[in-house]
Amino acid sequence: MERLKAMTSLQKWPLSLLLVIAVHCSNPLEDNKIPSLCTGSPGQPGIRGLMGDRGDLGEKGEKGTPGECAVAPKSAFSAKLSEARTAPLAVGEAVRFDKIGLNEQGDYNPETGRFTCRVPGVYYFAVHATVYRSSLQFDLIKNGNTVASYFQIFGNWSKPASLSGGSLVHLIPGDQVWVQMALNEYTGIYSSSKTDSTFTGFLVYSDWKNSAVFA
Repeated sequence: MERLKAMTSLQKWPLSLLLVIAVHCSNPLEDNKIPSLCTGSPGQPGIRGLMGDRGDLGEKGEKGTPGECAVAPKSAFSAKLSEARTAPLAVGEAVRFDKIGLNEQGDYNPETGRFTCRVPGVYYFAVHATVYRSSLQFDLIKNGNTVASYFQIFGNWSKPASLSGGSLVHLIPGDQVWVQMALNEYTGIYSSSKTDSTFTGFLVYSDWKNSAVFA
């Protein structure tokens, strides 16, 4: 009986040995996943795979907040001299073009003859004058300083002559522009029911980029 047990134990040794060998001879691919067993150099990178299918369209985003107002600022006027204002005109005082043609923003004051800047930027001012009875010289004035001066001689002709002048002027809020006679002997600006003398100005472009005045 003892001999039979010994033989049975000996018969089990080959089976145990086979199990140990099987463990050490496991799948090489699985062994490669174990860092301690990967002793070789890294392999060459594989070929890039094909692009996958396009994903589904994302959800629509929320509506953004309203942007700044895009309405440009405005400033323009045009006025003419009434017959009652033709003479006499004092040198150094603003000529009061008192009959309004356009003054929607109210930047021109017909009582003083002065334009007051509200919107900073570049403006164009023009004067078209009828010359009669005497020669005419007038100045375009900004804050008391002459921007440009214009002259037209009158030679006792039977019909009126004309004089026109204009200039671009850069203004900031509070600046004033007006027309005034330059010399006492040259004040022949004239207006009647058939001919006019006018003063016009308008904003060419503004310096403001974002301002409540745009509205």
